[in-house]
Amino acid sequence: MKSLPAQCLPDPLPSNPLIIAEQWLTEARSDADVPNPNAMVLASVDSAGQPSARVVLCKSILPESGAITFFTNFQSRKGQELAANPCAAAVFHWDHRHRQVRIEGSVQPLESSESEAYFQTRHWFSRLGAWASQQSAPLPRGQTLAQLVTEAARRLGLPYGGPGTPEPATIDVDIPKPPYWGGYSLRAHAVELWVEGAFRLHDRARWTRDVAGPKPGAWSGLRLQP
Repeated sequence: MKSLPAQCLPDPLPSNPLIIAEQWLTEARSDADVPNPNAMVLASVDSAGQPSARVVLCKSILPESGAITFFTNFQSRKGQELAANPCAAAVFHWDHRHRQVRIEGSVQPLESSESEAYFQTRHWFSRLGAWASQQSAPLPRGQTLAQLVTEAARRLGLPYGGPGTPEPATIDVDIPKPPYWGGYSLRAHAVELWVEGAFRLHDRARWTRDVAGPKPGAWSGLRLQP
C-alpha cells in the first residue's frame, strides 16, 4: 500500500475554496528545497478553438476577490489568445505535498500602475530581458538572444556591454515597463481541490459560482468521485 500523509479536505467543505488554495501555495513556498512552488500550467484557447498550455508563475491568490494574478508579454502567443478569447484554466500540482488545484475563469489585464509596480521589483536584468525578447516571435536570422539583449541595453542606456563584460549587481538607470508587458487577473468561476489518496481513492471537491453580474455570487461546493 502506498504510504501517504494523513490529510483530506475539510468536512463540511469551506465556503471559499481559494482560502485553502492560498494556504497550500503558502505552505509550498515554505519548502525551500522545492523550486518554483508557484508554478502553474495556464491553458488558453485561440479564436479558432485551438487550445495551448504552458507553465507560468502565479504571483498571488486573492481569496476575497476570487482571482489569481500572473504576468507576461501581451504580444506572446498566450497574450494574443487571451485577447481573442479571455477565458483560461490553471493547474497547480504540488506532487511532494500530494495536492492539486484547478481553476477556471475569465481573464482581464491588470491596471497598468499595478503592473508597473510589480515590474520594478524584478531584477534589472529581468527587466532588460522584457525589452529584449519579443516573446513567441521568431528569432531574427543571424542573431542570437544575447545580441538582442545587448542591443536593448544600448537603447535603454544601460551599463551592460553584453556577454563577457562585467555585470553590475545593480544599476541606477531607470528601466520602465514595456507597453506590451503586464499582468492578468484570472477571475475564477470554478475551483477544484484535490488531495491524493492511496490506491487512487483521492479526496476531490469542486466549487462553482455565478460571475455574470457586477457582483459574484456565493461559492457552491460538492465532493466528486475520484
